[in-house]
Amino acid sequence: MSERATRLLRLLDDLRRRRLPVPGRELADGLGISLRTLYRDIEALRGQGAEIYGDPGVGYQLRPGFLLPAMMFSDEELEALVLGARWVGSHADPELAAAATRALDRLVGVLPGALRLQVETSGLFAPHWAPSEPEPWLPILRRAIRGERALRMQYADAAGRGSVRTIWPFAMAFLSDTRLLAAWCETRGDFRHFRADRVVSLEDTGLRYTVRRHELLRRWHAQRRTVRHAAVGDDAADSH
Repeated sequence: MSERATRLLRLLDDLRRRRLPVPGRELADGLGISLRTLYRDIEALRGQGAEIYGDPGVGYQLRPGFLLPAMMFSDEELEALVLGARWVGSHADPELAAAATRALDRLVGVLPGALRLQVETSGLFAPHWAPSEPEPWLPILRRAIRGERALRMQYADAAGRGSVRTIWPFAMAFLSDTRLLAAWCETRGDFRHFRADRVVSLEDTGLRYTVRRHELLRRWHAQRRTVRHAAVGDDAADSH
């Protein structure tokens, strides 16, 4: 999402939470923009159908109940969003769990009454029956993936043998009781998968890795397809 699109959504969210007209200067200061930019943003939102009343010097107010078309969901879409947010709240690290809760609260806040009640009374839950403390470096891993940053990692394998590696993390899987990391390992010169609970320590090198994350994902998927096809070919040969 572009910086301007993010700002427009923040402006809508701010207006939605207000019950009285808000001075333009207050809105602009909250977004860190000039009054001129605020006026342009308000006109852009009006052009998209937002009913924003008011003028410079008077203040602005959003018509109650306004929704962007993208915020209208089917029953199944709402259930998927609620269940997904609740799963993250139960299984992810505290930082990501809190973000999921905030996102769900924000979604509920912009839904019309009937849909809001549907979310608030949803019977879909994702409890973690065998809770365990999340690995303390999950936020570091997530930020490294997002920022395409190389990490120096001390790791212990299933037999307890330790190694120190420089890795390029590009994907992470959150399973019910395990977090798996996919990364390019400089030490091995190949893709490797690591269990987060076997990581002994992590250090951000402060360096971006030299291949973009989407390219690493593409190569990783291609390698996995090649391995799967080879395995199918071996099985077929064994059957003759």
